[in-house]
Amino acid sequence: MKSLYIIKAGSTFATEVARLGDFEEWVRRGLGDVACPVAVVNAEGGEALPAPELCAGAVVTGSHAMVTDNLPWSLGIERWIRELIAVRVPFLGICYGHQLLGRAAGGEVGYHPRGREVGTVSIELTPEGQRDSLFEAIPARFVAHATHAQSVLRLPEGAVHLAFNGFESHHAFQVGESAWGVQFHPEYTREIMQTYVRDEIAGLEAVGEDAGALREVVSDAPFAGRVLTNFASFVFRTL
Repeated sequence: MKSLYIIKAGSTFATEVARLGDFEEWVRRGLGDVACPVAVVNAEGGEALPAPELCAGAVVTGSHAMVTDNLPWSLGIERWIRELIAVRVPFLGICYGHQLLGRAAGGEVGYHPRGREVGTVSIELTPEGQRDSLFEAIPARFVAHATHAQSVLRLPEGAVHLAFNGFESHHAFQVGESAWGVQFHPEYTREIMQTYVRDEIAGLEAVGEDAGALREVVSDAPFAGRVLTNFASFVFRTL
């Protein structure tokens, strides 16, 4: 039987893993009940990616790495994503995975010209996003957790633009019939987001910058998590 693969592209802070778990665990919890086996592949750690014909679907996690560093394991995921798209394997890229999808399909990834987006942010769906199965039962405006320095600066040709906000033009898009990327983190809880905001505040204060704007920006994001359960439902329909 085919499996739904979670491709681990990084880890959270080493000091927080014991308390919070790690990226792949957050994604697995967020997917909920899945009608096929779920397997984790640690691509950053050197584990081999599965053949596309073995995949019922795939989710690529976030990472503390940068796509433009062109690390060998990251370039390997990028090539693999192109293989998945070619045979229409359901795919969801989250943050780093979203950016890898963008570049794999011919878009441009780089540092956001306005710097880092961190916190619980407002997201707006485009008309196409409001009709897309990935955002089923999610309102046209909702909040989600985000933390990223790089972005998909230019969407791939033919991609469908699904979501944005005042800071990030490309918070979600679709390539082909069954590949999606979301720049925000549907797997994050409020506690996880608070941990990342604290880290960002510490980093800003360490170089003498004002972190006040980040201090009151974390709230619950009840709708964003439905992206993962909606993706799991899409995978089930394609089995």
